[in-house]
Parts: sequence; C-alpha cells; structure tokens
Amino acid sequence: MLVEVKVPTPGESVNEVEITSWLIADGDIVNVDQELAEIESDKATLSLLASEAGKISISIAEGETVKVGSVACTIDTGFANQAVSAPEEKIDTKPAEEEKKVAETSVSEKKSSESDEYSNVKITPLAKKMMKDEGVSVDEIIKGLKRLSAGDVERVKGLSGIESTGGMTGSIKEGSRDITRNKMSQLRKKLAQRLVSVKNETAMLTTFNEVDMSQIMALRKKYQPEFIEKHGIKLGFMSFFIKASALALKHFPMVNSIIDGDEILSHEYVDISVAVQAPKGLMVPIIRNVETLSLADIENELKELAQKARKGRLSLDEMKGGTFTVTNGGVFGSMISTPLINPPQSAILGMHNIVERPVAVNGKVEVRPIMYVAISYDHRIVDGKDSVGFLVKVKEMLENPVKLFFGGDDPNKKILDL
Repeated sequence: MLVEVKVPTPGESVNEVEITSWLIADGDIVNVDQELAEIESDKATLSLLASEAGKISISIAEGETVKVGSVACTIDTGFANQAVSAPEEKIDTKPAEEEKKVAETSVSEKKSSESDEYSNVKITPLAKKMMKDEGVSVDEIIKGLKRLSAGDVERVKGLSGIESTGGMTGSIKEGSRDITRNKMSQLRKKLAQRLVSVKNETAMLTTFNEVDMSQIMALRKKYQPEFIEKHGIKLGFMSFFIKASALALKHFPMVNSIIDGDEILSHEYVDISVAVQAPKGLMVPIIRNVETLSLADIENELKELAQKARKGRLSLDEMKGGTFTVTNGGVFGSMISTPLINPPQSAILGMHNIVERPVAVNGKVEVRPIMYVAISYDHRIVDGKDSVGFLVKVKEMLENPVKLFFGGDDPNKKILDL
C-alpha cells in the first residue's frame, strides 16, 4: 500500500514552504516517525516525519518551494518488514597491542606505496607531525581535496622558477577569484523584509547608558556553586537583564506597548523575545510572563530555547507574540550598537561586551567592568522621558541587584513603607 506524506503547515497564514534538505535518499527503507526532510517557511523550521515504515519515493526536489499540503513523498508499506533499527555498536575484542601492530603495518604500507608516486611532494615539518599523529598518508590528503582552482594551476606553473635551494626566482602569486552563489532561504528573505520595514515604517531612535557590572559579577562568583547545585544550571548575565527589563517595563508601560491602527495597546504582562543566532539566521523565541519568573526559571527557559533554535526545532508558537526584545551583541565582541526594533514591538534592549574602564567613584578613579547598553524605540509611541527612564531603571537594578527582589524600587523605602 502507498501512503502519501504531505507537507505540514508551520502555522496560520503560511501557504508555502521550502524543502531545504532531504535526510534520506530516494528508495531508502525508513521506520515510523523517522525524520525524512527539513522544511523551512518564512516563520519557522520543522521536520517531515514518516507516518509509516516502508520504501520512500521522493516527489519534491531539494530546494523546491511548494504549497502546504503538497505530497512530498510516498511510502510503500509493502517493504515495512525490511525496516530495521540502527545497528548496535559492535565491541571489538581484538587486543590493544595487536591493533597497534596492525595500524603501524598499515601506515608503513601506505608510506611505501606512496613513496614513488608522491616523492616530489613538499611537506612541512608541522604537516608531517600532524600526518603522523593522525595516521594519514599523502595519498589520502591529495584525494581528499575538493577541487583545483585556476589559482592552483598558476601556482604550479610558477614552480619551474624554484631553485634547488628552495628559493623562488620569479613565480607570480595569484589570489582566488571564485564566487560562491547560494539561494536565499525563506527565513532569510522574511528577515530581510522585516528589517527594511522597521527602518521605513518606524521613527526609530536609540539612547545609551553604561552599567557597572561589579555587583553582578561578584554575586555570580560568590554564589555560582550553590546556584548550580540547587538549580542544575549556571547563572549567566542574560537572566539579570531580562528580569530587570521585565520589572522596568512595569514602571514604564509605554515601552511595553504597540501601535494597532489608531490605538495604543498596552500589555499588562511581559513576554520577552530573546535574539538567538541560529545556523539559518537570527531567531527570536519568547519567554512568557517574565515578571513572574525567577532567575533560575529564566536561565532554564533560555537554555531550552537556545538549543531548539540551534537545531532548527523552534515551533511557531514559541516565536509568536512578544512585547519587548533583548539582544546580546556582546557575545560577539560588540562594544556598542543601535539594535533594530522587532515589529510590532516598540522597543529593544541591546547588551554589549564587558570591558574594564577607568571611572570616577566617590571622587576617585577606579577600574570597573563596564557594559554599554542601548535601547532603540519607536518615537511615535515612546517619548524620550520613558525610554531614558526605562534604561536608567535597568541600570539601577543591575548595579544594585537587591532591587530586583523589590520590583525595582528602593529597598529602604519598601522597608519603611514609603
């Protein structure tokens, strides 16, 4: 019996997807729920799974864009009895000493067989050591080359000018002029459109501040072992910024609002989108109701979403919505930047690298770990007073982490009920 495997829908409003890669070959025998292909839309990446066991017949070429619901492949269930599980790893009982002798003999045979054919190949001392350590031959390395370029040919032509002492007498070096052309993915196309629309459709403005990270760094250093022991995860910097942002948004609700036609929608909750660099482009999964989460909860959410993003396993629901975004260019070494708003949101917080800088503390110059932070916002809805006030509130909580426990307020005033 032939069973049709149709292209699933990644979510509402998505009509077309791209078969980015087949994970099996035409005619392969597959098991139930085995991954057959990766499918990409302008919103998410998902896997195509086998609904039955049997022999595969592929209907759509790799890289082709098709409608949702199209038949991607068929499965002939008449071959289901030939589907087998992954073979178990065999245990080699050959003694270690015998293996070593066989390996040495093999390497010796390789050297003798290649000595005549590749006697003129020049090998640097470092390359010889690496080849010896890895047990590979010149023949294997040469056969492993992908292709020869025009530059390689020109360099070989210049070898006639090499003297017996190894010096060059007149060869001309030529750099590669190759060009690699790759098709833009659906996800990358959509990302490009959104970035251009942000610049054209919003009155984006950016304001900056700096944060002394001394207190947070000391806190992490002192309590990291206990934190890991209790929660099973490391305490990073992102959770502090995400939590501080959530609390600051409660003080400045306009930064947590969006424009909807002629109306302003202000959210009573805080769903923070976190920018994650994935192999196929920038992804922004969402941590919901951050205002109710602890630092440990945020760290666990971050870990899970980052792993899914890097594996291309984020669902549309995990990326839909969001009222504010946090992005960390500091992991790549960025000192300062103007992050782009993630529409329809009205603001985004940008983190950067931490650098020791001389600062004035109580009339004296001290060296402190400083991070520059930035908030880009849509000036149509967020005024300078709110954007600057938000960033200052975030700064205050990060420089005095105890305020995180008091919702961003002054602990002394809270204690005195002022």
